[in-house]
Amino acid sequence: MKLVRYGAAGSEKPALVDSAGQLRDLSAHVTDITGETLGDAVLDRLRAIDPESLPIVEGDPRIGACVGKIGKFLCIGLNYSDHAAETGADIPKHPILFFKANSAIVGPYDDVVMPRGSTHTDWECELGVVIGKTAKYVSKADALDYVAGYCIVNDVSERHFQTQLTGQWTKGKSCDTFGPTGPWLVTRDEVPDPQALGMSLDVNGQRMQTGNTATMIFTVAEIIEHLSQLFTLHPGDVISTGTPPGVGMGIKPDPVYLKKGDVMELRIDGLGTQRQKVSQDD
Repeated sequence: MKLVRYGAAGSEKPALVDSAGQLRDLSAHVTDITGETLGDAVLDRLRAIDPESLPIVEGDPRIGACVGKIGKFLCIGLNYSDHAAETGADIPKHPILFFKANSAIVGPYDDVVMPRGSTHTDWECELGVVIGKTAKYVSKADALDYVAGYCIVNDVSERHFQTQLTGQWTKGKSCDTFGPTGPWLVTRDEVPDPQALGMSLDVNGQRMQTGNTATMIFTVAEIIEHLSQLFTLHPGDVISTGTPPGVGMGIKPDPVYLKKGDVMELRIDGLGTQRQKVSQDD
C-alpha cells in the first residue's frame, strides 16, 4: 500500500495510490497519515478498503511529506562504506546519529531553499524508515516488525555549516526545506527486503549518485536495534539511513555544490521519485 498526503502545506489530506497510479482520498477513514494511524491494526483496515470505492483526487495537487506530525527525525551518517571513503572518514564502529530539525521537512516536490550566504549546499539520497509502533530494547531479529513503511528522504546538507561552524552536524542539516520526504509511504509488506533497493540521484539530468541499500554498513534492523537500546522510538518517528557515494563534497579534485536553479531528481526502487528545484534566500 502506498500512502500519500496531498494539499497545501499544513492542511494536507490522506490518500492512497491505486493500481493505476491515481490518488484516492482516505479522509472518510483517517484524518491524516501520522504516528496515530501507522499501527498494524489501522494499516490492515486501510488495506482492506477497495480503492475503487474511494473518491478520486482531482487535478494535480501538491504532495506533502508522506508522514505528518513527525516525532523524531533521526539520521545516520557515513552508513555506506564507499561514501565514507569518498569523504575520507573511517568506517564507524557504531551508527553515527544526528538529528534533523522537523522544521526542515517539506514535500518531495517542494523547492529546496538554500539559506542566506550558503555556498556549500549538497545532496544526499537516502532510504527513510518510518516507525509504526513503540520500540524499546528491540532485537535485530524483531526490528523490522516495528516498521510501518519506507520512503525517500533527501538529506540536504550545507557542508560549511556542518563542518566549519563549531558544534554538531545538525547545524548544516536542519536548514528550512532541507528534509524533502516522500512522495509515498510504502508499507513494509510491499518492501520484503529493505537491503535490496537500488537508488539514484541526478542533478540537472546528470547522474551523481548510484547505489544500493545492500552496501549499508549497518542494516535497517541493526539501526533500529541500536537506537532502541538508547531511547524509545515512537510511531511516526523517521530514520534516514545514510547515503551512497556521489555527493558533491566527495567530487575530486574540486567539490561541486548546488546553485540557484539546479534541479535534483531522486529515485529508490518501489518508493517513487522526488524532484526539487533549488532557490536561495536573499
